[in-house]
Formats: sequence, C-alpha cells, structure tokens
Amino acid sequence: MLLYATLFVVLVVGGTALLSWPLGRYMKWAMDPADPSSGLAGWQTRAFRAVGGPLTAPDQDWKRYMVAMLAFNGVMFTITFALLALQQHLPLNPDGKQALEGSLIFNTAASFTSNTNLQHYSGEVSLSYLSQLGGLMWLQFVSAATGIAALAALARGLAGRPLGNFFIDVQRACFLVLLPLAFALAILLVLGGVPMTFDGSAIATTLEGVQQTIARGPVAAFVAIKQLGTNGGGFFGPNSTHPLENPTFWTNIVQMIAIVLVPMACVWMFGRIIGRMRHAGVIFAVMLAFLAVKITGAVYFESAPTQAFAHLPIDQAVGNLEGKEMRFGPASGPLWSVLTTSTSNGSVGAMHDSLNPLTGLMPMVGMWLNATFGGVGVGMINMFLYIILGVFIAGMMIGRTPDYLGWRVESREVKLAVFALLAHGLFILGGTALFAATPWGVDTLANAGPHGFSEILYEFSSASANNGSGFEGLGDNTAPWNIATGIIMLLARFIPILLPLAIVGSLSSKRRSAESGGTLSVEGGVFATMLAATILVVGALTFFPAATLGPIAEHVTYMN
Repeated sequence: MLLYATLFVVLVVGGTALLSWPLGRYMKWAMDPADPSSGLAGWQTRAFRAVGGPLTAPDQDWKRYMVAMLAFNGVMFTITFALLALQQHLPLNPDGKQALEGSLIFNTAASFTSNTNLQHYSGEVSLSYLSQLGGLMWLQFVSAATGIAALAALARGLAGRPLGNFFIDVQRACFLVLLPLAFALAILLVLGGVPMTFDGSAIATTLEGVQQTIARGPVAAFVAIKQLGTNGGGFFGPNSTHPLENPTFWTNIVQMIAIVLVPMACVWMFGRIIGRMRHAGVIFAVMLAFLAVKITGAVYFESAPTQAFAHLPIDQAVGNLEGKEMRFGPASGPLWSVLTTSTSNGSVGAMHDSLNPLTGLMPMVGMWLNATFGGVGVGMINMFLYIILGVFIAGMMIGRTPDYLGWRVESREVKLAVFALLAHGLFILGGTALFAATPWGVDTLANAGPHGFSEILYEFSSASANNGSGFEGLGDNTAPWNIATGIIMLLARFIPILLPLAIVGSLSSKRRSAESGGTLSVEGGVFATMLAATILVVGALTFFPAATLGPIAEHVTYMN
C-alpha cells in the first residue's frame, strides 16, 4: 500500500506543482498585464470597462477597493438568496423542486458567496437546475474571482503600485482565468463519463424489478468550477464520491489536480507581480513542505485498521477501508482529505467521519493553519499575514530592521495581522465551545464522546476556513447551525481579505527604502524556517488544546 500511495501522491502533487508554474505565468499576464493600455491587454481592458461602466474607470485605494468588493459581494448574496427563495416559481425546474426553509436559504447563500460551499442540503434533492447553475455555479465563479482579484491588488500594493480597480480585476479573473480553465476541465469530465444534460431525472428498473429514479443534470460544468475555484460544493449530496460526479480513476486524478492547481499558481502569480520569484519559491517550498507532512500523516494513520471492524472477520491488511471509494483505492481518500482542506475546497472523495482519529486530525490542521496553498487568492493572502508577523518577530529577535520588500513593518501592521489570525481561532473555538455545551450542538450529534466533539469542532473549522467539508455525523440542517455557520462564513471570508488590504494601505503610506545588509532577507532558508516556525507556533498554541479533547483523545481511547 505504501509504495502505491507514494507513487499516487507523487503523480498528483508533483504533477500539479509542475503545471502550476506555466499557469502562474499566464495568471500574471491575465491579472496584471505589463501594458494594460495597448495590444490585446488594452483591448481586453476597454471591453471590461465597457461592461462595467463608470465604476471600472478609476484606480482605487485600499478603502475604495474594499467598499467595491463588499458591495459586489452584497449584491451576489442578495441575488442568490432571492433565486433560492423563489426557485419553485422559476424555470429550469423539471423535477418540481420546492422552496427551501428560511435559515437554510441564508446559510446556502452565505456559503457560496463566501467561497465556502458548506452544504446543509443535498443538491439533487433540494435545488432546481436554475438554482444550481444561475445561483450557485455563478457564485462559484465570482466568489473565486474575488479572491484572485484581492491577491492581485495586494501584490500590486506591495510592489509600490496602485492597487487597481476591483471591477476590472474580478472580470479578468472570471473571463481570462477561471472560465477557460473550467471549460477545458468540463470537456475532460464529459469525456470521462460525467453527465451534462438539462433533462430531468432518469427512470430505470433494477434487476429486482423495482423502479428507480436517478438524478442527473448539468453536472460536468458544475464540478469543473467546483474544483478549480476551491469551491467544493457538489452537484450531488455525496459530492465526489458519487459515481455520476466522479465516475472513473482518471476523473478522480483530474479532479484532485484541479483542487490545488490554481492555489499553487497563485503563489507564482504573486511572485511575478512583486518581481521577487525567489521569494515566491521560498513561500511555495514552505507550503509544499506542510502539505507533504499532512499527506504523509494521513496516509500513515489510515494504514491502521478501523476499530469499527475490529471484531468482524474482515481482512484489513490494507488499512481502514470504511467510508472509502473502492474504485479509487485506499490511498485516494486520505490524500483527497488533505488536498481539499489544505485548500479551501471542501469537496470529499471519502467519508471524513470514517477516517481514523489522527487521520481526521490532518484535515483539521489544514483548516486551522489555512495557509498551505489555501483558497484561490486568499490562501496566499493568509500566508501574507504569517509573513508580516514572522518578519516582525524575527527582526526584533535578531536585531535587524523588520522590513518586508522594503516596507517598514511596525506595530500597526502587526496588530492588524494578529487580529485577523486570532479572529480565525475565535470563530472556531468560540463556536465549538457554545455548541458543545448547549442542546444546539449536543442534540444533533450522531456520536458521543471525543468523536462527537470532533464533529462539532470540524464543522466550525470548516465554516471559519471557508472550506465546506464536514464529518457529516451531524444533523446540521437546523436553524442554530444554519445561522451560526452562515454568520461565521461571511465574517471569516472578508476579515482575512480586508485586513491585509489595510496592511498594504498602511505600508504604502510610508516611504519605501532599499534593502540593505541590515535587512532580513526573505529569499533564503532562514526566512523559510522563521515562516514555518511562526505558522507552527500560532497554530499549536491556538488549537492544540481542542485537538487533545477531540481526535487525540479518541485515538488514545479507541486505537490503542
């Protein structure tokens, strides 16, 4: 198993890393052309301004960029909320789907607006084709584009240039980056057997003579942007374990590559915009090292047989097969669980609730750190917060000037970075404490003890990390769960975007100085070590106590 798992991981992760390099170059051209006023780039800019009107004309400072982003996302939320509430009266509803419950509408609109795609419903049961495509799939494009636009603006600011215009940036991200990639991936998925149709459910007769209704629809288009935009919301309730959403070994590999491809490319795009590719290489290496550690841990811990089958006459020599897709082999589940939570994707290729305790800890760690490639655009923005904090601490410790790319890092920038990082922990731990101590959470659990606590902890980790996956042993379609996670998804989406933009605004107001021998280099092993240590210290101090009450306690109790 270990040899197969190693080859499989190298194929997926190594192949994706190689593909991310040329994609990063292309994304830099698309989001930050060298001369946006002439040639093809000039034609595109004029076209985008014609579509966007007067709002797209001026460059924006960080405050106006922030207001434009919030206003745009507010409109997105409102349109989707209305579409979901009125789906029973709208077209493209061949199976006659009815209205959703109010708190579920709020949760779903908040989830897809925030690029989380946490689903407290089953898509094939609850939503019309118009709701899936016109509401949710549209949000999967524009919410992902928001993250890419924010990263491009942040990088321009760090390069000492104007941030740009949000409305131009979001159009560039949609039409030049995400749409072409999604179109190509959708074709591959259709060739692999994923359905793409507007017909209603198919009616079939089983071998026993029983009539069966098989849901279908425009699945390939939905799945393509679901993976590329680190959205993760499935067309079907079982997500990528569903045979119509992920039918073959090759569609499984293609989808795993798609999960992490754009987040990896965003690091290279960032490096090209700021003109520091060696710095981007160090960041990429740190992210890749954390990803490798989590994958290794997940595959190793899942090689132990599950205790659920301990007293059954079942050969478990290949490890824990509970909740796995046998079509894809035993290594695919733990690998997918790490990839989907290292990014803010949240799609699932195995039942996370069935993972061994310490295997289940690996996805949680990915969501807690929220910076090992992370969501499209925002993963690199989250890493920027750790960089600011690490540069300041290292500079103070070794007596060097705490500068980042020539900008003096002072108390104001550090306070904003710390606030954003602590808010992430507060949303997760505060929500977990409240629901673990009240009937809102306790009455919805399918398991008692440490595993039940882990289910609550995982749900709030997923909401705060804008991830969307779940342990699913949880009856989470209740008003308290829908409202609480909906609020957290919105706050956790925009606080880690707006505060870094504020940091860039603060840095830009200062005089930029040339780097000297007294400045801490951000292009070598010392910086890489400092950055990794900062991530570990912040993550360990914040979340280790909760981990001991959940997955670690479960491992000690049941796996020894």
